[in-house]
Amino acid sequence: MNKSTLALAVAFGVLAQQAAAAGFLEDSKASVSSRTMYYNDDNRDPGGSDQRETAEGLKFDYQSGFTQGTVGFGIDAQALVGIHLDGGKGHHPDSNTFFPSDTDGSAVHEWSRASANVKARFSKTEAHLGGALQPNMPILVANDSRLLPQTFDGGTITSKEIDNVTFNAGQLEHSAGRASSNSTGLAVAGGTQDSNQFRYAGADWKVTKDLMLQYYYANLENYYKQNFLGLVHVYQIAPNQSFKTDVRYFDSSSDGKNGDAGYFFNNNGGYASNPNEVDNKTWSAMFTYTLGGNAFLLGHQRVNDDGGFVYLNQGNVVDGNGRNEGNGGTSFYLFTDAMINGFVRAGENTTFGQYSYDFAAAGLPGLKASIAYLRGENIKARNGTGSDMSEWERDMRVDYTIQQGTFKGLGATLRHGVYRGNAENLADKDQTRLIFNYTYSFM
Repeated sequence: MNKSTLALAVAFGVLAQQAAAAGFLEDSKASVSSRTMYYNDDNRDPGGSDQRETAEGLKFDYQSGFTQGTVGFGIDAQALVGIHLDGGKGHHPDSNTFFPSDTDGSAVHEWSRASANVKARFSKTEAHLGGALQPNMPILVANDSRLLPQTFDGGTITSKEIDNVTFNAGQLEHSAGRASSNSTGLAVAGGTQDSNQFRYAGADWKVTKDLMLQYYYANLENYYKQNFLGLVHVYQIAPNQSFKTDVRYFDSSSDGKNGDAGYFFNNNGGYASNPNEVDNKTWSAMFTYTLGGNAFLLGHQRVNDDGGFVYLNQGNVVDGNGRNEGNGGTSFYLFTDAMINGFVRAGENTTFGQYSYDFAAAGLPGLKASIAYLRGENIKARNGTGSDMSEWERDMRVDYTIQQGTFKGLGATLRHGVYRGNAENLADKDQTRLIFNYTYSFM
C-alpha cells in the first residue's frame, strides 16, 4: 500500500464518523456533465492517415462541504466514462490521442475511471490528497481539450492567510490521461522513463486591484527544474474599455539523470548542445485592447536556441508490452498553446494575434466568436542539422450557450484549425471539432 492510499484510508475513516456533521452535507455539491464530441483530424501530407471519430463523455463530480471544528474535513469524488459512438472504419489511429485503442489497434467501445480526494481546511488554508486533482497553475495546467479531463494524484496545499496573496505548494506522483483508464508516472515530451515526484511551490500576489505578480518553482525529479515569473496588469480606460498586459517568463534546466545518454530522454523540440538535456528560457507577452464586445489581442513569444520549452507530457510513456498508455496532451501556460500546435520549439520566434467578439454587446448573450493567427520562425533543426524552419496556424472558434428555457446551460462549440509548416515531426493538417456540453447539478 503506497503512502497516498494509506492516507486516503485513514481519512475516510475519520470522515465516516463525522459525515453527519453540519456543513459536510449542507455544503455538498453534485453534478453530472455530458460532453459529445466530433473530432476530425485531416492530415494533408501525402500518405498521411486521417482521424474521424465521435464519442460521448460523462463526468460525475461530488464535492462535500467541511465538517465543523478547528480543522474541517471533506471529500471530493469523480467518476468518468467515455463511450465510442463512431469512428469510421480505418479512421482511428492507434495513438490514443482522442480515444483508447484496443489490442488490435481499433477504438475500445468504452472506458472509465474513478478517483477521489480527501481534504482538510484550517482557517484560510486547504489541503487536498488523492487522485482527482486538476491543477491550474503557471507550472502545470491539467488538460481538458478532448472528451474527458486529465487528472493527477498527489497532495496540494492552498493558503490565503495573507490578504491578497495565494500560496500554492504540493507534490504530484502520477497522472491519468484524457484517453486512458489508468495512471502512469510523470515525464516530459519524448521522455520514456517514469518520474514519481513533481514538486512545486509559488504565489500569486494581488498588489493592487489592477496588478498581479506571480512566482513559481517546479521540479520534476530526474527531468527538469523550472522558475516562472509572471505579471498581469489591467488598465481600465473606461467602464467598457481596457488595456491588459500579460507577461510570462520561464527558465528551465536539467535535473538529476536528465542528460544521460539514452536515459530520461527529452528531444527538446530542436537543437541543443546536448540533445538529451533540458536547457531553455522562454518569454511570452500579450497585449489585449477591449472595447465593448470587441477584444483585439497581439503578442510575441521567444524560445531560446538551446532547447524547446519543457512541460509535463506523458505521451511517450508505454506499458509493459510497449504500447502507448494514452497519457499525453498536457496543456501549458503559454499564449501559443493553440488548437493544433504549441509553437515552443528551440529557437522559435512566434508572433500571434486574435480578434474576438462577445455578441452580448449586440443583444445576443451566450454567443461568442474568435479568430486567431500564429506564425513561428527561426526554428532550429534537431541536433543542429539543416536550415531554420517555420510554421503557422489559423484557428476559428464559435461558442453558444442557451441562456434560458428547458435547455438552459446547453452549450455548443465549433472549432476549426489549419496548420502548415516545414518543422519536424508535425504534419500539415486541417482539424475540426464540434462539441456539445451540458451539466446538471443535483445539489
